[in-house]
Order: sequence, then C-alpha cells, then structure tokens
Amino acid sequence: MQRGYSKFIKLIHFLGDLSLLNISFILAYFIRFGSINLFHFGNYSTLLFFFNLTWLLIIQLIDIYAIYRVTHIEKIFSNLIKAVLLHILGLTFVSFFLHDDYSRSHLLLTYTIFIFLVVNWRFLIIWQLKQYRKKGYNYRKIIIIGTGPIAQEIYKHMNSDLALGYKIQGFFDAEVPENELKNKYLGDFSQIKEYCTKNIVDEVYIALSTEKGELIRDLIHFAENNLIRLKIVPDFRRYIQKKVKIDFYGSIPIILLRKEPLESFMNRLIKRTFDVIISSLIIMVVFPWLFPIIALIIKLTSRGPLFFVQERTGKNDHNFNCFKFRTMKINNKANTLQAIKDDPRLTRIGKILRKFNIDELPQFFNVLKGDMSIVGPRPHMLKHTEDYSRLIDKYMVRHFIKPGITGWAQVLGFRGETKNIEQMEDRVKADIWYIENWTLALDLKIIIKTILNIFKGEQNAY
Repeated sequence: MQRGYSKFIKLIHFLGDLSLLNISFILAYFIRFGSINLFHFGNYSTLLFFFNLTWLLIIQLIDIYAIYRVTHIEKIFSNLIKAVLLHILGLTFVSFFLHDDYSRSHLLLTYTIFIFLVVNWRFLIIWQLKQYRKKGYNYRKIIIIGTGPIAQEIYKHMNSDLALGYKIQGFFDAEVPENELKNKYLGDFSQIKEYCTKNIVDEVYIALSTEKGELIRDLIHFAENNLIRLKIVPDFRRYIQKKVKIDFYGSIPIILLRKEPLESFMNRLIKRTFDVIISSLIIMVVFPWLFPIIALIIKLTSRGPLFFVQERTGKNDHNFNCFKFRTMKINNKANTLQAIKDDPRLTRIGKILRKFNIDELPQFFNVLKGDMSIVGPRPHMLKHTEDYSRLIDKYMVRHFIKPGITGWAQVLGFRGETKNIEQMEDRVKADIWYIENWTLALDLKIIIKTILNIFKGEQNAY
C-alpha cells in the first residue's frame, strides 16, 4: 500500500495547479469585463490555450512536482515562483507573436489570483499530507546498516517528525550495539537478505565505513534486484564539519564544500529577471516624485554633491562605483572610516535618510547596471575588504555572488558600526549562509523583512 504514493501526490499537485490556472484566467476575465461566455471567448480562447500549453512546457523544464520527504517548504515555493515567473516571460513572448491586443489588467489580475490560490493550495496539500502521515499512512519502511554515530543521527532525524513518513524497522551490525539502538537491533550482516526477503522494506540506508566495500557492493546488487531503494550515507565529519554537496564529473564523485544555487544558469536568470523588474518599477514609480524632494532637502541643508559615489568590492572581487544619496559633510575619511553612532560627519537630513535606508535608493541603478542585486551581501568599501580578508576566515566567500541593497545579515540585525571582529564574523557567517541557501522565496522574505524594518526605523542604521 505504501509504494508508489508519490506519483499520486504529484498528480494531485499538477491537476490542482492546472485547474487553478484556468479558474484564475476565467475569474480575472469576469472581473475585468463584467461577463463571460465560455463559448464566445474570442481571441482570449487562443490566449487560454497558450496559458495551459506554456504551463505544461515549464513544468517539464522545472520539475516543480519533485517534492520529496526531505524537501524543505522554502524550496517547494521557490520552484513554484520560478515557474510563475517563467510563465509570465513565456506568455509575454507568445502574446508578441499573436499580435492581439490583450488587456494588461486582465493578465495582472490572472497572475495575482493564481499566485494567491496556488500558494494556499500548496499549503493545504502539504498540511494534509503531514496529517495523513502522522496518522500512520504513506510511510516507508526503513532498515539501517550500521549502528555508529552517523546511524544514530539518521535514526534521530527520521524519528524527530512523524510527518516525514518514515518507519525504522531496525538496525543490522556485526555486533549488538551498546547504545539506544540496542532495542532495535535485528541481527548481523548475514541476516540482512533474509529479513528483506521475508518483510516489506522500502529503503535501506548504509551507514558503514568504506572498509566494508565488499559488503556494500553485495547489498547494492541485492537491493537493485529486489526493488529496494538503497542509500549510502558517507561520513566526512572527520575533516569537514559542515553540509557538503556531491557532484559528478562523469562517474567520478566530487565533494563540493558548499551548495551554491546561484551557480545554476537558470537560478541566475530568475534572480536577474526579478532584479530588473523590481528595480525598474521602483525607478519608474518611486523616483519621479521622491527624488526631487530628497534632492532639494539635501541641497538646502548642506554643501556638496547630491550623490555619494564610492568604490566598493563586488562579485569576484571586482570593484564598482556604488551610488548613495549623500548623508555626510564632505570629509577626507569617507573611504576609510566607517560611520559610527552620533557620527559628527552626518548631516541633519543624513541621519534620517540612513535610519530609514532612503540613502540607498540610488543603488537600484547599480542593480539595473548589473553591479548589484536587490538581495545579497552588503558591499564593503575597499579598505574594509583589504583588512577583513586578512583577519576573518572565509571572508572572501561572500564575493562569490553580487552584493545587495539588503541582505540576510542586515535583516538579522548585523548592520551599522562593527566595534569588534566578532561582529563582522557574524555578518560573514550570515552572508555565507545566504549564498548556500539562496531561493527566490528567501529573497522575497528578506525584502519583506527589510520593508518592515524601514517602517520601524532600524536602531543600528547610522
């Protein structure tokens, strides 16, 4: 009963998404035009056809229904957002060739309704699935080979949440373990095949050292000839105390020290498209009315240029000119001395601009130029890069991606003056975590937290 459930879960996700896409299109049509006749849709029938066709093509390109038991919810929604953005790009391309004048407000309504419905649909399905598994359904029967530290960690993880849907039948090892796994001991290595033959086993996890190579090869052969999924759990903790990623060059396994989602061309394209769209909207909508006000106040309250332009360290250690509204009096320490609390160099309006991050609005032009992203590690002045790269381990890792207007470190509160090296180390750790865990959903979360902090006014912004 437990095998093959995943295909039904994928089917439910797919049918739900497709239904909601069509419902959103039709509902938006009704809201926009006040009436609807499914049999006299006119040129919108053609558009609806391409709506569905484009979605079918995109889900082949991005396997958004590959939702495993260990898939984080953030990853699920990130893939969904990617699919929606690609769908918008695809429809823009299609509508150009159709040469029909479709209502932009209808399209905007369609996507707004669809995103709202499909996000709630995802939450509902995930919640229902977790409840279903907690009741003892849709589980997988597991045996673990080995009883050492790594086997104990697997056991604790799988038992930590019933919603994962794992039932550990027990452990096999050369000897009875003298730890908490003793009550789950099923036998020695010679009894593994007999147990798997007489009982239903969905997955086998091997947590043994490479010294047991002959046994591991034998179990691989047995599992693949008996429809049992076998997973090998390598233990690198003797020399790597962090998560790693395994890639393959041909058939050669390569351990990568960190997962970098933005090494993927598709992820970079998604992030860049998002950056261009959002920065363009802000420049077109916010700048026309806000820019003259800020420019006038800066000019009336202090002498000097409107903008402060400073060389900062960018991606791959390449320098670029970073734009800001000027918040300080002209001084000769701007490129070496960090702003501190109650800094005498700050102008009256400068304190306000910094407190609410308004001084950084011109950096949206840096985003359009491609020097920066909306979200990423904050760019540091060249002097700080030179100093901290010598003092802080892995400091330069933060330059693997483009710097951002805001970032994970900032929304966690790591901003403003750094009075000691430990404060900068915390920032660097947060930046590296962001690089290793990037998703579009994470970017949206950071942007929302940044906006909330702006309205509250940040204590460390000076």
